[in-house]
Amino acid sequence: PYLPSLDDYYEPWTYDYQNLFNAPEGDDQPAVRAISMVTGKPIDTIEYGPNWDDDLGGSTVYAANDPNIDDWTEEERMQMREVMRVAFFYLPRICNHCLNPGCVAACPAGAIYKRGEDGIVLIGQDKCRAWRMCISGCPYKKVYFNWATGKSEKCILCYPRLETGQPPACFHACVGRIRYLGLVLYDADRIEEAAKAPDYALVDAQRSVIMDPFDEEVVANAKANGVPDAMIDAARRSPVYKFFKEFQIALPLHPEFRTLPMLFYVPPLGPVLGLRKPESGYYETVDATEERLEPLMASLEKSRLPIKYFARLFAAGNEEIIRDVYRKLVAVRLYMRSRTVGDVPEHEVAEALRLANLSPEKAEGIFRLTALPTFEERFVVPPLAREVAVEAQFPPLDPLNRNYPYYKGEVGVGFSVPAARRW
Repeated sequence: PYLPSLDDYYEPWTYDYQNLFNAPEGDDQPAVRAISMVTGKPIDTIEYGPNWDDDLGGSTVYAANDPNIDDWTEEERMQMREVMRVAFFYLPRICNHCLNPGCVAACPAGAIYKRGEDGIVLIGQDKCRAWRMCISGCPYKKVYFNWATGKSEKCILCYPRLETGQPPACFHACVGRIRYLGLVLYDADRIEEAAKAPDYALVDAQRSVIMDPFDEEVVANAKANGVPDAMIDAARRSPVYKFFKEFQIALPLHPEFRTLPMLFYVPPLGPVLGLRKPESGYYETVDATEERLEPLMASLEKSRLPIKYFARLFAAGNEEIIRDVYRKLVAVRLYMRSRTVGDVPEHEVAEALRLANLSPEKAEGIFRLTALPTFEERFVVPPLAREVAVEAQFPPLDPLNRNYPYYKGEVGVGFSVPAARRW
């Protein structure tokens, strides 16, 4: 039940390209027709598709039916569609590799599992029996069914790359440098309690699950559970820990799904609404005058995309959490402008830092991690030591162990033999 329909994925099509080459001579330029890859019949009019709906292209249908605004009044919806409010941001999405993954619990065949050494959620292709309950069970719909192989597939976080010390391909290739990778230590005994927290407390509950790698008691417990020193060192340098736990500016996507996703997002500093004063050329915002540059740091309520929207996306409706994040981002912007340009009064910077509960050192740290990170600071790939986990289950010197040569031969490439289908 609740499987995505063709309308959710769009109907795939191709074109009759042969007509370009094989059309008889004539006065008109030969044209191609769109051919459905589902029915094989021509499509007369293409009304929607992946490229059609990029960059607000399909907003009359898709944005108008956004579930994040289902509790808005008609007046609020009309305000969002005003020309002066139109704005958009990209939301890159891969598998969240959740702490409480719904797909793992939903699979009748037990083909989906969360690896103990790194937390990556994978689908065993040999065990998958095409029940597709994983697609129903994943609220983010990150699992899809491959009709050619008869198996469910999903993002594997490029675990063969991680096992060799490389970041995942999409992280590595991102030209915007918006993706960060790191290790966090968490208390598995608190997962159930965090998943049962009320909506308004879900983000704080998930933060409480993440442990402080600098705490001596946490380090002792980690070592007692077999976490090596190299892993603990990677957790201390992890940018994910800093964003989510230390700085508290990153948030999980739709925490109300209660799967405790381990992919976090820093909400965007959106464009600002303001009225330009013709006599001065400045924009009117809260407390803005000609002598001050507060128009650049306008109030949160003047944002084109309202706090209410981001609260539905990242905080299960808790608007105060979103305001706390934006106070920090605006305070860092003010602090760095005072440092580099010097046209923001010191008392304004001090007040902004106070409201954001930030120290100058933390503001500097947020700036450096978001604007000037090195490759090594963005990607802290821990030594996974996958061979240790395999040898713990299949001792290489055991004469009765016949599986070890198989694992040894497959190292670094997942499986080289295609998974067999049932029929």
